[in-house]
Amino acid sequence: MNEDIRIHSWPCSYYLDTGKQWISGKLSLTPVGIKFTADKTGELLVDFHLSGISEIKKESSNLIFSSLTILEKNTKHWFSSLQPNRNVVFNVLEHFWREQLLESRGAGAEGAAARPGKGKELTGMLAGSQKRLEDTAKVLHYQGEQFDNIMKGLNKIEGDMDVADRLLTELESPSWWPFSSKLWKTPLESKPKEAAAASEPKNQEGIILRIPVIITHRTDSSAKPGKLTLFASGLEISDCNSQVIHRFESRDVDDIRVHTPYEISVRQRFIGKPDTSYRLLSAKMPELIPVLEMQFSKKMQFLEDALGFVGARKSPQVDLGTSIWQAATGLLGGVVQPGSPAGSREGMDNEQVQLQQHEKVSQEEAKELRQILKKLKGLALETEAELERQDEALDSISSSVDRATLTIDKQNRRMKRLT
Repeated sequence: MNEDIRIHSWPCSYYLDTGKQWISGKLSLTPVGIKFTADKTGELLVDFHLSGISEIKKESSNLIFSSLTILEKNTKHWFSSLQPNRNVVFNVLEHFWREQLLESRGAGAEGAAARPGKGKELTGMLAGSQKRLEDTAKVLHYQGEQFDNIMKGLNKIEGDMDVADRLLTELESPSWWPFSSKLWKTPLESKPKEAAAASEPKNQEGIILRIPVIITHRTDSSAKPGKLTLFASGLEISDCNSQVIHRFESRDVDDIRVHTPYEISVRQRFIGKPDTSYRLLSAKMPELIPVLEMQFSKKMQFLEDALGFVGARKSPQVDLGTSIWQAATGLLGGVVQPGSPAGSREGMDNEQVQLQQHEKVSQEEAKELRQILKKLKGLALETEAELERQDEALDSISSSVDRATLTIDKQNRRMKRLT
């Protein structure tokens, strides 16, 4: 992710200790650091990494009211006159600072365990690909269940229309017709089907992804910490105490706007009353946006500041995935059969040069890579089969709808003749 991306900026004043004066300017947050630029001179007065922060506090004194202080390497930075207010800026800065700390600690633990080599790098990349493919499979599975429910509903409609057709035939028969309707009337099968459908256990809905977010409602300018949970059937916004603030069903979402790689807004339109809209900011948003784009593809809107993110993700993504796969399989081949004559001589020479330039993959790493590749292959085959099944289901649904439409038209004409 580009470190120069500006996640957010706020007008404020910064206390310059060398000049003993307050300087007006803008406080900016990037994915990795905090900056302050003076308005008059354009000079960059503050620029430090989030990992260097020891403390972020809301403070006040006799001379300084409603201020925000950031302790960075024994240097205390004072910010005041924050807009829209101090609480909003504090919540956002604290969120990204804490997420950066968690990432740094995780990376430190991994580094202490073993120095990261090529195998670890490939394992991390493939594990990320596996996670995204698993999320895709969950969404496709839910869509398949929806198609199954639609087919059940259409089958019930066809059964009801068959009953209506028999009743219309009775009404159209003349009174002197010798065959009584009681002789050929069959019991209805719709009720047992309904009972069987009702007796089926309802599957528990699984969570696809949950991330911490800063929540801003359309009618409230305050930014509050909370959680965003993505289900296969929709989105759920909750506070820090896991109390649900709002739930968007998939069908209720009218648009999702991606303002930056770290900020989105979700909106539901209404006629005659204000829209329901929430703005969500998170350090983990880049992980969620690809899944949202898959689930709400026609409702996603990438604004100007996010176009670079989607372009960088879509254009080299295929090449990146291919290179990861080729590198993983190549390195595995180098570990399993380092002296194998298979393949072209030139390719083997290139592979040997790469293996000499980078650390060799250990047997444990090779085993882990093989397991991940095996899982990826299985998930890819399952996803492909599910997509084919859904294509067939869509064709079947389309044919059923066409048949139902024709049957309804015929029955309407017969009803008109009877009346």
